[in-house]
Amino acid sequence: MTITLHNTLTRRKEEFKPIDAKKVRIYFCGPTVYNYAHIGNGRAAVVFNLLVRVMRYAYGRSHVQYVSNITDIDDKIIEAARISGEPIAAITEKFALIYNEDMAALGVEKPDLQPRATEYIPQMLAMIGKLVKSGHAYAAEGHVLFNVPAWPDYGGLSRRNRDDMIAGARVEVAPYKKDPADFVLWKPSTPDQPGWDSPYGRGRPGWHLECSAMNEALNGNHFDIHAGGEDLIFPHHENEIAQSTCAHGGEPYVNYWMHNGWLMVEGRKMSKSLGNVVLVHDVIQRVPGEAIRYALLSAHYRQPFDWTEDLLQQSKRTLDRYYGLLRDTKDIAANDLDAPKTFVAALKDDLNTPKAFAELAVLAKCLSTAKNDMEKAEAKGALLAAGKLIGLLQQDAEAWFKTGGNGDEEAINNKLEEMRQARLNKDYIKSDGIREELRLMNVDVSMTPAGLTWRKKS
Repeated sequence: MTITLHNTLTRRKEEFKPIDAKKVRIYFCGPTVYNYAHIGNGRAAVVFNLLVRVMRYAYGRSHVQYVSNITDIDDKIIEAARISGEPIAAITEKFALIYNEDMAALGVEKPDLQPRATEYIPQMLAMIGKLVKSGHAYAAEGHVLFNVPAWPDYGGLSRRNRDDMIAGARVEVAPYKKDPADFVLWKPSTPDQPGWDSPYGRGRPGWHLECSAMNEALNGNHFDIHAGGEDLIFPHHENEIAQSTCAHGGEPYVNYWMHNGWLMVEGRKMSKSLGNVVLVHDVIQRVPGEAIRYALLSAHYRQPFDWTEDLLQQSKRTLDRYYGLLRDTKDIAANDLDAPKTFVAALKDDLNTPKAFAELAVLAKCLSTAKNDMEKAEAKGALLAAGKLIGLLQQDAEAWFKTGGNGDEEAINNKLEEMRQARLNKDYIKSDGIREELRLMNVDVSMTPAGLTWRKKS
C-alpha cells in the first residue's frame, strides 16, 4: 500500500519513495534542554512518533532508523545556568531525562539514536572547513558565517523573498557581515562561556549547524525525511539545507520535509507573556498520558491545533469507553490480527488521524454490538491491532480504570493505608484530610463491608 506525505519543499502530497527500503532514515529536531517541554513540543513528538510507527509497519522495524537530537549547547542554556547558578551539564542532563520520561508517558518511544550536540563538535568544525574552502562561508572577528548570496537557491523551503527572510530571521546587524542575511556557523565564547578550540578561535557552534553535522554523521549526506514544527521552517531548516547542500557539492540534503501546524491554547497563542504555557510535565500529573496523546492526534498534524481542557477531557472519556469495552470482554481472548486495511490506509494517507479515529470508533462499535464470543474475539483483535499501530489501548483495562492510566496505584494505596490507620486511631480530621488529597488526585474513596476501596473518577 502506498504511503503519501505532504512535502513542505514542494507544497504537495507525494508518494513516499525511500532512498533505500532497507534503511529508511528519519530525523526529527529534538529539544533544547533547559526547561520542561510544553504541549506544542509534545504535539510534534507524538506526531512524528506516529510517522515512525507507520514507516516501521510498512518497512519493518529494523529497516527504519529514527534519529532525534538533544541540543545541549545553546544561548538559552547558558542563560539558564547563569540565572540558576547550576552547571550547564547538570541542567542539560536533568531536562534531557525529564523530556524522555515525559514523552514516554505520551507513548513516544525513545529514538534509535539520540545524539547530543556537544558530542559532534569535531564534525561541525569539519563541515565549517568545507564551507569556507568552497567559498560558501567566511571567518570574521572570531565568527564564521554562511554567505547567503553565494548560494542562489537559498529560500526554496520557506519561499520567502529576501526582505521577508531578513526580517523573519531577526538578523543581527554586525559590521563583520558581508550581507545582512548571513548567519552564524561559529561564534566566539567569553571565558565564562562554554567553548572549544578551533581554527577560528575558542568558540561554540551556531544552532543551525548542529543538526546538519549530526545528520551528516548519522544519516549521511542525503536522507529521506526531516521533520519538525512549522516554526522551524525558517530560518532553522532553511539554513540547514543551505549548509548541508553546499558542504556536499550540491548533493540534495533531504527528500521529504514534514512540519506540524501551530498550537494554540484555548484559542490564544501560547506564550509566557499571556501566562498560558502548558507543560507536558504538569498535565501528566493529573491526566493519563494516553489521553494527551489521543487529544494531540485528534486533528490532522498539518492543521493549526487548539489545546483545550474540554478536548482533553473528551479524549479521556473516549478512551474510558474503549477500555470499558475491553474490560467487559476481558475473559475473551482477542484474535491475533493485523490492523484493518481501512485504518492503515488512513494513516498511510499523510497521517490522516481524524479518519483513523473514525475507523477506530467503527471498530469499537463492532465490539460493542458483537453477538457471540467468536465475533467478540474478532472485533477485539481488530481494535487492539489498530490501537497498537497508533499507540493507544495497550494498557490492561482493569488497571486503566483503577489508576486512570497514570500508573500511580502504589501512591494511592499508600494514601489509603494512611487513611485506614487514621480511622483506626479515630483521627477523623486526618482521615478527612487524606480523603481530600485523594479527591484532588481524581480518586473516589468508598466505605464497603470489606473496608476502604477506591477508583479513579471517569
